[in-house]
Order: sequence, then structure tokens, then C-alpha cells
Amino acid sequence: MKRMFTWAVVILLPVVVIGGVRVMSRDLGKRNFEWPTQMQYSPAYRSQTSNPILPYQMTQQPPVQGIVPRGFQSFHYGVTPAESDRAGRELTNPIKPTTENIARGQYIYTNYCAVCHGATGGGDGPIIPKYPNPPSYNTEKSKNLLDGTMFHVITLGRNNMPSHAAQVPADDRWKVILYIRKLQGK
Repeated sequence: MKRMFTWAVVILLPVVVIGGVRVMSRDLGKRNFEWPTQMQYSPAYRSQTSNPILPYQMTQQPPVQGIVPRGFQSFHYGVTPAESDRAGRELTNPIKPTTENIARGQYIYTNYCAVCHGATGGGDGPIIPKYPNPPSYNTEKSKNLLDGTMFHVITLGRNNMPSHAAQVPADDRWKVILYIRKLQGK
């Protein structure tokens, strides 16, 4: 055992001494030897520039197939009138008609809807000379629309009205319906 220890000291002592001398004598102004450097110094590409490494030479890659954005709420209705009627039967307004909710609905209505539908819902907004009149909210047909049908129309659009799902969150769409009901006198 003592003999093995002696041989270990004889072999390791020169390695430790030579290594220590090497460490003590290195130039501190230069960087240490690095390996591999590819990960630390990878080239940076701007998001809108071409990239020879990635597929299709695009730095900004499309999202992974099947990904669901944060806060996304699915809407399982089509754009046909039958689907609009089905939405009217199946969807009910989950927002209570409080003063704050109606005020928020009025704010959203003023920003997004009054341009076409007018401030009072008469279908006489300032853009009307350039486009056909939207329906007035004061007609019997509009008053008889179910809340789910109105939500469907705001979400997916109808005829000349575009979808407002990208601009107006679902909760605010329901609040707009509360404000429209107030304009109708309901």
C-alpha cells in the first residue's frame, strides 16, 4: 500500500507542479482557452433578415402548428345565418348589467360601433354616405334579436359589417350588447 502511495506521489507531483507553474505564468490580459466557442459566440440575426441556418432562410419562424395563443377563447360557430340562430339559442350574456359594465359598453360602442351605427343606434353614423345604412337598433327586428345572435354578429360580422373579434375582447362585446339594450330601452 505504501509503495502504491509513493508511485502516485511520484506521478502526480510533477503534474501538479507543472500545472501550477503554467497557471501562475499565464498572461491575465488574454482570455483563457475556450472550447467549443460556437455556443457562446453564435451570430445574432435581426428578426426580419434572412438567416442561412433556419428553414426557408427566415429568422422569424411561424408558430408551431396547433399552438393556442394566451387568452384565446374558441368560438365554435360558423358564418351562416343558421349558425347565427344557433348562437342566439345557445349563448347568453354572462355579464351583469351594472353601471360600470354599461359605461364600459358605451365606451367600446363609441370607439368601434358609432362610426356606422350612430351615437343613438339609429344607423346614421358619419361614415354612412359612403356605405349603405346599417340596421337601426330601434326596429322591432333588432329589438327581438337574442343576445347570442348579436354576439355572433359582432364576433364574425354579417353582410357589410366586418368581424370585430380582433379589436374587441369577448367581455367587452357582451358589454356593448348591454349598452345596445339600454339604447333600445330594454
